[in-house]
Amino acid sequence: MERDLIKATVKGFSRVLILWLLSGKALSGYALSKELKRLTGWSFHPGVVYPLLYELEENGFIRGEWREKGRKRIKYYSTTEEGVKLLNRVKELLGAPVKEVLKDLMSQP
Repeated sequence: MERDLIKATVKGFSRVLILWLLSGKALSGYALSKELKRLTGWSFHPGVVYPLLYELEENGFIRGEWREKGRKRIKYYSTTEEGVKLLNRVKELLGAPVKEVLKDLMSQP
């Protein structure tokens, strides 16, 4: 039960984490997966990450751009103006009362 709750929380927050990470710089799906693991301690399987990227791209919150890297083509993702607006709305939501709850949760031993 405990592991399931933690996993559901991380999974539910993954879209916001992806938008936040991509707002800093363009990343490939592989680099994004590594950053998600670094931040959360959880491994994000490509079967989870790429569908989220495709969903966010389809809804206009991120854009993908193919780049040549030697003999490989790698798709890099970055936030769009709509993605930045959405991220700002989420930040507002996490502002006042929710921020206090999160601070309290974070201060628990």
